[in-house]
Order: sequence, then C-alpha cells, then structure tokens
Amino acid sequence: MPLKLALILALAGPALPALLAQEPAACDVARPTANFSISHVESAPELNLDPQSPVWKNAKSALMVKDCSRTLDYPDLKTEIRAFWTDTDLYLLFVCPYRSLNLFQPTQNDQPRRGLWDRDVVEMFLGDDWDNIRHYREFEIAPTADWIDLAIDLDHRGQNRNWRSGWKTMARIDEQAKIWYAACQIPLKSVSEKEVKPGTRWRANLYRIDGDGPDPQRRFMCWQPTCVVNRDPNHVPENFGTLIFAK
Repeated sequence: MPLKLALILALAGPALPALLAQEPAACDVARPTANFSISHVESAPELNLDPQSPVWKNAKSALMVKDCSRTLDYPDLKTEIRAFWTDTDLYLLFVCPYRSLNLFQPTQNDQPRRGLWDRDVVEMFLGDDWDNIRHYREFEIAPTADWIDLAIDLDHRGQNRNWRSGWKTMARIDEQAKIWYAACQIPLKSVSEKEVKPGTRWRANLYRIDGDGPDPQRRFMCWQPTCVVNRDPNHVPENFGTLIFAK
C-alpha cells in the first residue's frame, strides 16, 4: 500500500466510511445560463426515432450529462438532444444510454400518465413569459412512449389539469445497444401565443430522470443544472437556460 494512502487511512480511522459516503457538494449556477440555438426547417417532416435519418442528421444538438444539483457527471448516461423548428412546431429527439430500465407496465400511450416522473423519463420545460417566470409548460416522455403534458403555474398549483398541448410523441428501446430514444413534435402555439420567428427566445430546461428506488437513489440530470438542494431540482425557473430559434 502506498505510504500516502496508508497515512490517510490511519488518520481517518473509524470516520472513513462516513467520509466515503459523503455526496459531492452542491453546484453553483454560472451566469449567463446555457443557450441552445436551433435551426429553422422549411418543411414539416414526419417524426421518427432514427438519429441517422435526414430528419435528424443535421439537427443542432446539445448534451446532458450533469446532475441537477451536485458537482457530479454521469458519463455513461450522456444524453444527446437534437432539435429544430418549423413555422408551426418544435421537434426534439433524445438519445439515452441506460444501465437498467424503470418503467410503468402495462403501457398507457392513449392518455397522459400521471406520476410519470417516478420512473425513467425525459422532460422538457418551456416558457415564453420572461416577466412571470413561474408560468411554463412541461412535457414528459418515457421509454415506453408513455407521456404527459402539463400547464405549470407555480403560484396556483393543480389548476389547468385538463390542458393538452396537441403534441405528437414516440419512443423505442434498443435493448441490444442499451439505448432508448424519445422524440416529439410540440406545437409552438401550445407554449406561446406570440409569433415565433428567428431571434425568438424561450426560457427552457431539459431533464432526464433515471434509475430504480426512491428519489434520493435516482439520478436527476439537467441540461442546465439548477444547483438547488432540499427542494425539487427541476422546477427552478430562475435557473433555466434559453432556447433560441435561429434562422
């Protein structure tokens, strides 16, 4: 055993298990927060789940690898997000390597699945209101293609339960490669009544929840880390990033 390591073990003594069990510290939000600039496409292509298809091959991409609240990365779960927009819709594709799958069974694709966030899922939070940042839309897709969309108002929780966006979703699991895919087509008008044009900016964050067990054991990943502790790490609109609708 190297002398330095032996000395550390001797000094730590009975406290070693507690030291090893300590979680990484909470992260700090860097300002400005992250931007994701996506390109405009003239046509309205059919949604699909193949990253190599013409629909997605040249789409702008972003990566999600960081824990929402801590200085921790998950390199083996590095999630790619591809996106573009048309005159009417926002398209997104998630490519999600996995260790194991935590799913609701049987599937329920014909209606929203409440509590989807308690299983493996990707999430998109999108809002156009820069004054009242506590109003936005939430969209979720599971590996089974179960889904839910929600109109969020953090000041009046539980309202607008019957709101539906009219979005299209799909998902599939590649068990051999241990990757699952989720794609969606979100009507722009479901998020904003304002015209979306080159230069438009929405507040946004992208999430992935992964793993078995209760929340403290699961992995909460964010495109833009929110860096909060002792509260929901997702619904932190003051720390969202920005989705930019480019030319």
